[in-house]
Amino acid sequence: MSSLAAAHGAATTLLALDDNKVTPGILGFVVFAVLGIGTWWILKAMNRSLGRVDFVEEPEPQPKAAPKPTVEP
Repeated sequence: MSSLAAAHGAATTLLALDDNKVTPGILGFVVFAVLGIGTWWILKAMNRSLGRVDFVEEPEPQPKAAPKPTVEP
């Protein structure tokens, strides 16, 4: 486990990233915007498709009663 910790420490010093300055940038904004527009589009298309459905629910048929068995004496 100490080799893993040493590798992590070495990688941190080589990259020298400041956690306070790391931002998603323009790529993060573009990905977020594309996901938002895609979600809006798919919901609009689904609403349009479901609006075309003409569904009339029919009542369930009542089960027919089975004839009672007759007992002969």
